[in-house]
Amino acid sequence: MKFINRLLIDFAYRLDTSLFYQRKRRFFYNILENNDYKYKKAFDMFMIILIFMSVFILIYDVKRTLPPLVDDFNNYVISIIFLIEYLLRFWISSSVTKAIIEQDEYSNLLDKDFNLSYVVSKIARDKLAYISSPKAIIDFFAIMPFFHELRLLRIFILFRFFKLFRYTKSLQIFASVLSTKKFEFFTLFSFAMIVVFVSSVLIYVMEGNNPNSHINTLYEAVYWSIVTISSVGYGDIAPVSEEGRFVAMFVIMVGIVVLAFTTSLFVSAFTEKLDEIREVKTVEQVSKIKKFYLICGYENIAREVTKKLLKNNFYVIVLDESSEHIKNAMEDGAVALNYNPGSVESYKKLNIDMKTQVKSILCLRENDIANVYTALTVRSINKEVYILSILMNSINKNKLVYAGINEILYEKELIGLIAREFVGQPVAFEVINAYRSEDNTIRIDEITITERIIENFAMIGKMDNVRYRVVILGIEKKSSARFFFNPIDGTHLEVGDILLVIGNYIFVQEFQKYLIKV
Repeated sequence: MKFINRLLIDFAYRLDTSLFYQRKRRFFYNILENNDYKYKKAFDMFMIILIFMSVFILIYDVKRTLPPLVDDFNNYVISIIFLIEYLLRFWISSSVTKAIIEQDEYSNLLDKDFNLSYVVSKIARDKLAYISSPKAIIDFFAIMPFFHELRLLRIFILFRFFKLFRYTKSLQIFASVLSTKKFEFFTLFSFAMIVVFVSSVLIYVMEGNNPNSHINTLYEAVYWSIVTISSVGYGDIAPVSEEGRFVAMFVIMVGIVVLAFTTSLFVSAFTEKLDEIREVKTVEQVSKIKKFYLICGYENIAREVTKKLLKNNFYVIVLDESSEHIKNAMEDGAVALNYNPGSVESYKKLNIDMKTQVKSILCLRENDIANVYTALTVRSINKEVYILSILMNSINKNKLVYAGINEILYEKELIGLIAREFVGQPVAFEVINAYRSEDNTIRIDEITITERIIENFAMIGKMDNVRYRVVILGIEKKSSARFFFNPIDGTHLEVGDILLVIGNYIFVQEFQKYLIKV
């Protein structure tokens, strides 16, 4: 017995370490179960085509004789394909080698003999759990037409239609929505069955001995009850006695109640799952985008940056844990998800490749600590993706640096970068790239207003900045300690005010000299 155990354990370890075996197992798992696998959609489409072909052949065969080639294709080729799929799913449903290895490690740890009977029972339980699952039962019935000599089994071809739930994500979502109300639907079904039973017995008692009635058997009574309670009302069977009509009125009223409750259950189930369904669709949409900017946080600055990026036809994905912020982002036209940018789980749900899909990550939450957490989370996932963050308070600059942020922009600088014009051209996020590159000639500078400047220029409108191709982005008024973005020409200058300007660094220098020397 020990020899057999040792042989089995060695074989399990050999398979577990075999690259060929593991690749094949991983391949079949991906193509059967992994929705993110690139070839799974092609496989699903192929299986859907086979399902529709087999159902079409079943319908065609009712009143016509199938050509031998088509009949053999349906009975053998399609059925064998479904049989192979069933066996592959049975194989990957649980790992036999893993169960053997885990038991061997457990036995070695406790210095006990290998318990083969426990391993066999565990493997049997795992496989039985798969075989008894609803999807596996449907798969099993779908291969029953393989035994085509028994013509009655051909009706099981219709079970192949239920396999569409495996291959169509929309149907999977529909099934998952309904599963959230399993108890309510079961209760409603039980109530309906009780009503059908009671009304069937009542109508049979009232009408069974009436020679003018069409209800002569209990089966006909059940048929009438179901047709009536569902409000279909074919009219082929109807009560003729006063007592029977009274029962019919009762059943009709109960049927209205059942239909109303059924409708409300469907509506409530989809309403509760609507956000989740929308989230799934959004994640699918994001995974297909080749290049985009990932904006973490959606407050005032982020909103302006997003609008500018969208205006210049860039893809933008917004993450924010605030439902209100997400609503604003969606109203502005951005793809937005109600995810916490500082959580690893958020990026796992996104299912994106940061290295190839994300152009830059913009930490634009107006809270330095929140941006630090976001940067640390991103760096734990990817070390290379470019991260840019705003700085709200200068004392937190080192924290942002240590968090792995590549570029830190002071709030005023970022406001400058989203100005309406940059030397006569629209400002896009590429301005940030130009500003942070080593060989750039773009400069954002502050000019302090002195008495000499005021002597020459009392108002902003009198400064000849257009001639020097310099844009005045804003002014910080010393008297009110407020920053005014894109000030009007009539803004009066005071000693101590600070102008924020952007332009070619040579033009900025010349503009500063011009203000003093004029």
